[in-house]
Amino acid sequence: MATTETAGRRATRPAEPDEPGADRAARRRRRPRWAAHLGLLTFGAFMLYPLVWMLISSFKPTEEIFREPGLIPHHTTASNYPQGWSGLTDPFQHFIVNSLIVVAGCVAGNLFACSLAAYAFARMQFPLKRLWFSVMLATMMLPIHVVIVPQYIMFNHLHLVNTFWPLILPKVLGTDGFFVFLMVQFIRSLPRELDDAARIDGCGHFGIFTRIILPLSMPALATTAIFTFITTWNDFFSQLIYLTDPEKYTVPVALRSFVDATTQTPWGPVFAMSVVSIAPIFGFFLAGQRYLVRGIATTGLK
Repeated sequence: MATTETAGRRATRPAEPDEPGADRAARRRRRPRWAAHLGLLTFGAFMLYPLVWMLISSFKPTEEIFREPGLIPHHTTASNYPQGWSGLTDPFQHFIVNSLIVVAGCVAGNLFACSLAAYAFARMQFPLKRLWFSVMLATMMLPIHVVIVPQYIMFNHLHLVNTFWPLILPKVLGTDGFFVFLMVQFIRSLPRELDDAARIDGCGHFGIFTRIILPLSMPALATTAIFTFITTWNDFFSQLIYLTDPEKYTVPVALRSFVDATTQTPWGPVFAMSVVSIAPIFGFFLAGQRYLVRGIATTGLK
């Protein structure tokens, strides 16, 4: 019987790290991880291919871009960049400045209005609070094509068409429900004991908002600023509708001006200016990436 119990203990004893069975188990555990990494790298390569192709095409002569669409160019030229920079009625820096003006106004408007609305929904009590919060969430379901016609009529009556105000004023009024919801979720995660301590020191809602909530909400504010910057910089539809004077064109509308259905499109300068136009997005994203990840993680929107 003792021999049988000893054999049973040997059979159930876990394999030592240097035994072949342990190596096979470790390899089986590592195999799914390598497969997942390989799949992610393959997916990333497919996602980056159009960007790399556009970057390489910006250094190709226009006649070779679609004739030889591979990644390895036979001839390279840097003339596409100066041609694209001065290829329109104004230098391309003029349109970059216009985009920066619109983006700065939209970012400031969203940070101001969405943070105030989020504080009201998260910390204050008022009649029909749940109803108004539901209405705010319902606005996220409306596509821009539904509201663009009445908005255009309203701004046309106010004589604001062909100015930057139709692009900035809606942000000042807190029309982006997604960012209001994001900040509400973040503010709700902050302990209310901080508000009580501020009230003991004599702070009202304005003091609590400016001295307690805003400094602690930097991740959510940075997330709002980054997403607003990217969406506004890339917005083509609204800017095409409201801006009719070439002097007021932003970067997306200016890039569209290179394409002409009646003549040959200079695709080399188009791709060159497209590379220039995405540089601010990469820079702004990389500068605020740390706050972006923290803001999304802490609001439960992973």
